[in-house]
Amino acid sequence: MKLEMICTGEEVLSGQIVDTNAAWFASTMMEHGIELQRRVTVGDRLEDLIAVFQERSLHADVILVNGGLGPTSDDMSAEAMAQAKAEPLVENALWRQHLEDWFSRNNREMPLSNLKQAMLPASAVMVDNPVGTACGFRVKLNRAWLFFTPGVPFEFKHMVNEHFLPFVRETFHLTEKVALKKLLTIGHGESALADKLAPLDLPDGITIGYRSSMPHIEIKIFARGETAINLLPRVVGHIKQVLGIAIVAEDRATLAEEIHHRLLHSGQSLSIAESCTGGMLTSQLVDFSGSSSYLHQGLVTYSNESKVRVLGVSPAILDDHGAVSIQTVEAMAKGVRSILDSDFALATSGIAGPDGGTEAKPVGTVAIALATRQGVYSQMIKLPRRSRDLVRSLSAAVAYDMLRRELLGEAVVVDYPSIGRFNK
Repeated sequence: MKLEMICTGEEVLSGQIVDTNAAWFASTMMEHGIELQRRVTVGDRLEDLIAVFQERSLHADVILVNGGLGPTSDDMSAEAMAQAKAEPLVENALWRQHLEDWFSRNNREMPLSNLKQAMLPASAVMVDNPVGTACGFRVKLNRAWLFFTPGVPFEFKHMVNEHFLPFVRETFHLTEKVALKKLLTIGHGESALADKLAPLDLPDGITIGYRSSMPHIEIKIFARGETAINLLPRVVGHIKQVLGIAIVAEDRATLAEEIHHRLLHSGQSLSIAESCTGGMLTSQLVDFSGSSSYLHQGLVTYSNESKVRVLGVSPAILDDHGAVSIQTVEAMAKGVRSILDSDFALATSGIAGPDGGTEAKPVGTVAIALATRQGVYSQMIKLPRRSRDLVRSLSAAVAYDMLRRELLGEAVVVDYPSIGRFNK
């Protein structure tokens, strides 16, 4: 089965918004053992939409079309599909009734423009959308089924999971069992990881893929078929042995997610003091429900004055060693841990750039500390020639890895091949 995706919308094409739907869709399909073979983005121009529907329907078996189902004049997916098939738009009575009921339940008057959302190509099969006003639909054109979905992410994801995946499995008889194992790494380049794993003799039905999502690189191990699935644990074990400390989590999207699940229901607590990461560590944990059970506080102590007055860092430490130093970041970690007597505390202070560096401490220099009830661990890392965002996100990942390793009883400070480190 050849699967493609067509993303619509001028704001997507021009880069005004990031197309998170496309990334999510490709990843979700991959997890179900279905590879997306092509993605096309097209703006809100009727002739372009018609042309791309006609052209790609000659090559694909199924095409997921995302967006253009709203009530406004620039929502043209249904009209373009009708013209591509040389057939009229026809009002779908069932969806019109759904719209009228929806507005009535919400005590709102339905604008006439919403009736457009009930107009579908004559040969279309309506696809229900219980969480929005735009129904989906599917149409056969040339060799392909085109499956139209709303652009609102929540509605889109619901329709893919509840309707698109079952349709694809049933229509194309996708009955082969698949399994997927994800290994998360930091501090190693994608090519270096691939070189280490290239000599492995993989059993039939098992493949390895890589996904770079800095500061992480995710390794995906796919197993297709019963025999391959049974061999998957052995292959994963071998990969973990080869890569060693490069692997920081299993079946987690980020290190923040790994830390969240390790601290959740653990009875242990964490406080955070951030300077150069500016709340990034704290924010990534708060993304997860239940983080209040272990996260005491996250303080952004950006100025030297706040380090002194809020965290109790000695002015002499700042005068003698500077804000970006092992001595300062250790004092920050101790100070924030003591406020609420947390079990653990993380602290960061660095020069994220693009300005502010010196010869002794160039841009990309970051000090990180982990304070526990037993003591303090710290390190100074070097991240030259990285963007400001990447310096901050890599620093957050290293901080999380220090805490993760402490929770596992492993050496807290380790060397990462792609991350430099200063000696104390």
